[in-house]
Amino acid sequence: MAGAIGSRIAWNIPFVVLLSLFLLLTSVNGSISSQEFCAVDSEPDCGSSSPSTKILIKGGTVVNAHHKEIADVYIEDGIIVSVKPNIEVNDENIRIIDATGKYVMPGGIDPHAHLDMDVFSLGTKTIDDFYTGQLAALTGGTTMHIDFVIPVNGNLTKGFELYMEKSEKAAMDFGFHMVITKWDEEVSKDMEIMVKDHGINSFKFFMAYKGILMVNDEVLLEGFIKCKQLGAVPMVHAENGDAVFEGQKRMIRLGITGPHGHSLSRPAILEAEATARAIRLAKFVNTPLYVVHVMSIDAMEEIAKAKKSGQRVIGEPVVSGLVLDDSWLYHPDFTIASKYLMSPPIRELGHGKALQAALSTGILQLVGTDHCTFNSTQKAIGADDFRKIPNGVNGLGERMHVIWDAMVETGQISVTDYVRITSTECAKIFNIYPKKGAILEGSDADIIILNPNSSFEISAKSHYSRSDTNVYEGRTGKGKVEVTISRGRVVWENGVVNVAPGSGKYIKMPPFGYLFNGLDKSDAAYLDSLRAPVKFTSA
Repeated sequence: MAGAIGSRIAWNIPFVVLLSLFLLLTSVNGSISSQEFCAVDSEPDCGSSSPSTKILIKGGTVVNAHHKEIADVYIEDGIIVSVKPNIEVNDENIRIIDATGKYVMPGGIDPHAHLDMDVFSLGTKTIDDFYTGQLAALTGGTTMHIDFVIPVNGNLTKGFELYMEKSEKAAMDFGFHMVITKWDEEVSKDMEIMVKDHGINSFKFFMAYKGILMVNDEVLLEGFIKCKQLGAVPMVHAENGDAVFEGQKRMIRLGITGPHGHSLSRPAILEAEATARAIRLAKFVNTPLYVVHVMSIDAMEEIAKAKKSGQRVIGEPVVSGLVLDDSWLYHPDFTIASKYLMSPPIRELGHGKALQAALSTGILQLVGTDHCTFNSTQKAIGADDFRKIPNGVNGLGERMHVIWDAMVETGQISVTDYVRITSTECAKIFNIYPKKGAILEGSDADIIILNPNSSFEISAKSHYSRSDTNVYEGRTGKGKVEVTISRGRVVWENGVVNVAPGSGKYIKMPPFGYLFNGLDKSDAAYLDSLRAPVKFTSA
């Protein structure tokens, strides 16, 4: 069916290009109405919707990854002070929020997003910066995200400095992963600086995007070894970049230039091959491995086999891969089809349900978004060649709602599992638990109140991302985040977001998280298993 539709695609490309030129002047720097949130040059009191530093949440069901109970939550100065039933506080300056019949949960942590990311090869950048992207996140119940620092000409320190500048307008807490694009002694030393001085405990290696970000197996091995020494988690974008490059040329030779050519050029087998290769190299080094945006059954099965053998592999699906399918890439309207283009691509019908099942049974551990938004004008850059369409979809503002409706409402996971896959597991992997990812005494007061009986509807007309499209357009469901509290401040309530630029904080993430526990013992066992050096005599 999809192939038949694809063979009949006939976009009015000249119109698209003319429209693109017009929108380029009006859309890229567009913004949401200033009445809906604090502008960059706002008055000092903007973002102070909850001026009280003391908040008491009464009567809700408090949910952690390990336990749920009906209890009150008392917050002072951005920190959770007490969690127990029937808390009484004699203070007229306290803000009381009634959460009866609702769930009180840790704010979501998105392990995978790209805000204000430059795409030099296409002369553009993602449409959401650290303020607008995080506004979207807060309205959807996410209170922290971890972004990816892209080195400047391979230089990690310059990349870090640039991203610290980009993040000055952050509206909520954030951390950084670091991308490795080459290998030399300077990179090796900079990795140590990133971990010891700047609180980065994860490094990402692209096995795709040939000639841009892709690294070879030698760099993977060197990087994995260094990560292990530093107690940092190696992450991979797993696709065979050489084969993808060949697949792209094949599609162009066949005259397949539309968005569906993107998916056809990088089938699931190439994702599986790279996943398996990274897993085996990680086993050779004896280091944990984190596979980002697992999009196919093929890749998931490689992770399942590794975990069954005892290997420490984390699999991260993203919301789009869990609930969408590739039929949208064949839509005859280029604007609609192109908004679903990302890498690895959204797969055929059936992959999403299988990934949901893997997530519910622990084969996959946590959910990200790969929020990397471009508006329709930017996507139109590739109107006549899918290779030029900027890769990326939205998700920061939608993740918590979509996962609740798709997996909790359907009975696939419990409410405690929901907290685990949207918040706690991420905090544990990147070693910031229980500061983040928990409602416990001493934890940061990053909290959401979700009403399971309330409904949501997703639309580009009402979302807070600057993108003019939304891949979940028209989706409705149950389970709505009604209140978001970030660092003890009510920033989302009654459909209004109120938070000032620059109010977010950079969170340093220390090395040697739980994934490294016991690796020294397995290394010792390996060395003990080797035979002593043998002295051979000449014949």
